[in-house]
Amino acid sequence: MNALLLAILTYVGFIVAYRTYGKFIGKKLFELSNKNVTPAHELEDGVDYVPTKKNILFGHHFTSIAGTGPIVGPAIGVIWGWVPAVIWVVVGSIFMGAVHDFGALVISERNKGKSLGDVTKDIVSPTSRNLFLLVIFFLLLIVIAVFAMIIGKLFMMYPASIFPVWMEIPIALALGYLVYKKNKNITWLSIIAIVLMYITIWIGATYFGNWSMPEIFGMQPIIVWVFILMIYAYIASVLPVQKLLQPRDYINSHELIVAMALLILGLIVVHPTIVAPAIRTNVAGSPPLLPFIFITIACGAISGFHSLVSSGTSSKQLGKEEDAMMIGYGGMLMEGALAILVILACTAGLGDANAWTARYADWATASGLGAKLGAFVDGGANFVSGLGLKAEFAKTILAVFIVSFAATTLDTATRIQRYVVGEIAEGLNIKPLATKHGATLFAVITALLLAMAKPGGAGAMILWPLFGASNQLLSGLALMIITVYLAKKNKPIIYTLIPMIFMMIMTGWGMIYNIINFANKSDWLLFVIGIIILVLEIWMIIEAVKVIRESRAKKHTIDA
Repeated sequence: MNALLLAILTYVGFIVAYRTYGKFIGKKLFELSNKNVTPAHELEDGVDYVPTKKNILFGHHFTSIAGTGPIVGPAIGVIWGWVPAVIWVVVGSIFMGAVHDFGALVISERNKGKSLGDVTKDIVSPTSRNLFLLVIFFLLLIVIAVFAMIIGKLFMMYPASIFPVWMEIPIALALGYLVYKKNKNITWLSIIAIVLMYITIWIGATYFGNWSMPEIFGMQPIIVWVFILMIYAYIASVLPVQKLLQPRDYINSHELIVAMALLILGLIVVHPTIVAPAIRTNVAGSPPLLPFIFITIACGAISGFHSLVSSGTSSKQLGKEEDAMMIGYGGMLMEGALAILVILACTAGLGDANAWTARYADWATASGLGAKLGAFVDGGANFVSGLGLKAEFAKTILAVFIVSFAATTLDTATRIQRYVVGEIAEGLNIKPLATKHGATLFAVITALLLAMAKPGGAGAMILWPLFGASNQLLSGLALMIITVYLAKKNKPIIYTLIPMIFMMIMTGWGMIYNIINFANKSDWLLFVIGIIILVLEIWMIIEAVKVIRESRAKKHTIDA
């Protein structure tokens, strides 16, 4: 199969889906209207609730949901062949992930920008709210700790990316100041900002390719990076969103567009053939294709974390309600498009079949973080090099792209965790943790303690085996909340019910598989935590079923 032809087919599919199914969902299910006042206007505070133009919010939302997810997941998932990976990304993003992100955004926006966990109290029950918030806190705790470690490792793998990534902060601060304080034209400023970013990338590739973080106070370089990144996450989380997060993510979105354009142009010039097998089931040491393809490839198809972004930060910045379609549905399709490029880079960009097999010989080789990020960077760089750019510069472009997205996920997750901690603290009447700084400090310290629970800042990796299935179960729960909301509004629920059931079954299956595996390995910590999470999820499902039945019973009574 020619990689260019596959890219064309899938991208046409995404465009058609946005203009048909996306518009249908927005009009039929959610009845979007700009007459509805959004929380960004109603509760505007200049810090979290900030009315934002849709192109700027799109950049913030997209870079927040993307991170390294649509890179690592597809780069691992192709071990089972390119056909299952492509089908799941296309079908999953159009009919599940985009509807999931879109729905979470709209429901939160119509409930004063509350997180999906907090909204659960009114939609389902107070008990479900507490259960949902606990699950969300657990997942975000892992995300913050793991992404701090991932970024530190990426800095060590690609030191040329360090200078441009950190220089993006002053560029973003200047952009935010000029746009919001001086009312300057954002189009020209964004062009200048992206040009400056690529100048810093050239400087990084030319002068900082061999730089390394020294030990400080006897701490390993990776530990130093984790501490620095946690401090950064704290500051970014408490700053007004328009000062750093919005302009930085706006730059990142343009950086993505440039990077994707280079990859696509390189794909057109090189037009390689996919050398990976179409379907591969006999992978040594790997979990079964079903259900783990749906768990391994999350971002790029559907991810529970996205519902936290939609209802955590994006809903508080939505300037007009009708913008929700572009932000929620369109943002997910853009991520699907990125995931397709990753799949092609890892299946057609690495060389011949022997080169691919060497990277994907067995599960242990294929599932390593460095190996998979390296597979995308090397494969993508081969595309970009086809345009005449030097290989080292091409690799630096892609490395900065990955790190920038990972950093966005880190600070957005910290900000969302601040909201979650605050909501839990309010329910328990713990006033110090209900404040902005108290909640953020708690979020950062707990993540730092988890990271430091194991040498090399890898403490979160103790719990990482639970993350994949738990994250995807969260997507099923988010779809469940959306389904209950629609049922209460007497709207058709089939469009969210089917994806919900599918995700519940597949990821529940995966969670049970993992729990059995933990027991066989006598890993009782993961076994117990896995059981607790599964019980909490089942409890929430029971609560939701009761509410759906009651709402349907009321409707039948009224009709009678």
